[in-house]
Amino acid sequence: MISVTDLRSGTKVKMDGALWQCIEYQHQKIGRGGAKVVAKFRNLETGAIVERSFNSGEKLEDIYIETKDLQYLYLEGEELVFMDMETYEQFHVPKSISDSTRFLKEGMVVQGAMYNGRPLEIVLPASVELKVVDTPPGVRGDTVSGGSKPATLETGAVVQVPLFVEPGEVIRVDTRTGEYLGRA
Repeated sequence: MISVTDLRSGTKVKMDGALWQCIEYQHQKIGRGGAKVVAKFRNLETGAIVERSFNSGEKLEDIYIETKDLQYLYLEGEELVFMDMETYEQFHVPKSISDSTRFLKEGMVVQGAMYNGRPLEIVLPASVELKVVDTPPGVRGDTVSGGSKPATLETGAVVQVPLFVEPGEVIRVDTRTGEYLGRA
């Protein structure tokens, strides 16, 4: 159990039968009354955001999150198939688990936040190197679009790249923002 006064951004707890991550919290002291903690939580399974207030003496159930190396194998319908690098166990994860899954390449090793043997979160490296499959030719002097053009990568993701990038080139992309970082 964890006291609500010990909540911090990123703390993961079990509340109302679901798993939640604290996004932000605020400690409030009211005139004569006791202190209150107002916290905003994100549901780790559905992504829903909820704001709750607690009296300072209340407790929440703390959960243990295990981090494991997972290898991305393939896409099956709307689910991603991963393999645990230690046990070789395979499991399915919904594609909507993270926005950065659009940069997943077969065979890539990522970090998985696991709770009771099921993945809650998939964390890709900060940047990945991917091949440009298709992009329109860059016309010299075409700076109306800010000197960038859309490029489709080998994973199917579309990112904005400078005009000089051609199909077949390998580029580095920031997985958190989806921005072009440079040539590989």
